[in-house]
Amino acid sequence: MATLREIRSRISGVKKMQKITKAMKMVAAAKLRRAQLNVIAARPYARKMKELLHHLCASVDANINPFLAQRDVKSVALVVVTSDRGLCGAFNSNLLKAALNHIQKHYPDAAMVKVFCIGRKGFDLFSKRKFTIAGKYIGVYGNLVFAQAQVIVREITEGYVRGEFDKVEIVYNEFKSIAQQRIVVEQFLPIPKDALEDTTKHSTRPVDYIYEPGKIAIVNALVPKHLNFQIWRVLLESNAAEQGVRMAAMENATENANEMISSLQLSYNKARQAAITKELLEIVSGAEALKNAG
Repeated sequence: MATLREIRSRISGVKKMQKITKAMKMVAAAKLRRAQLNVIAARPYARKMKELLHHLCASVDANINPFLAQRDVKSVALVVVTSDRGLCGAFNSNLLKAALNHIQKHYPDAAMVKVFCIGRKGFDLFSKRKFTIAGKYIGVYGNLVFAQAQVIVREITEGYVRGEFDKVEIVYNEFKSIAQQRIVVEQFLPIPKDALEDTTKHSTRPVDYIYEPGKIAIVNALVPKHLNFQIWRVLLESNAAEQGVRMAAMENATENANEMISSLQLSYNKARQAAITKELLEIVSGAEALKNAG
């Protein structure tokens, strides 16, 4: 049985850990609120961008832009969006498992897959498994700005235009609510037509706009903006999902610490009572022995 000093030491250690988890929960809650606001603010722009591109792409040849034209797939780039830090439950492990399952199911030859890792956790796993790392972006969430998305998109699109890969897919956690995230695997390049159609289903009658300087010029100008914004949206979604999971994980850790402290306190009281009882028995036995000796 543990001594009183050992139990006191364990209680002290758990209380210190509880303070850390409680503080991390508060930080995650503050970051989550900002992340939620950013995601909500980005959605109207995304909706109008998709609506405009859908209207334009429906009346122009997809081959006018290299990011719209379909290719024979010989090599694939997979953009895996994870976090830089742990202590966020199964946020990273579930996503990495889904990414590996996707590769195994659709690309049995792992040599044809090149990985862009956004976040340290994804880089750590794929580098250990000897995948070809086409790019790594660590520390993005420390200063999450639109310029970060532009840098990532520029490197991906440059490799795509050079023919280093013929298809680009993204694996990330989509933010649904504080208690719910959804792992999404979606095609990034070439831009799939169905990605531009779901925002205009509510329209009852198509509107014939007059475009200046022309539809083709506008498509070529909008496609890079669309790609930049899609990566930006993915980063915002992943960041919000991460903070939601971390807040829930730290709340559970704090509650578990409470339960452990209660259990340790009970053990401490039992051990203390046993020590007191032992001392009383020793005193009584000593007194009885002296009485009998006298």
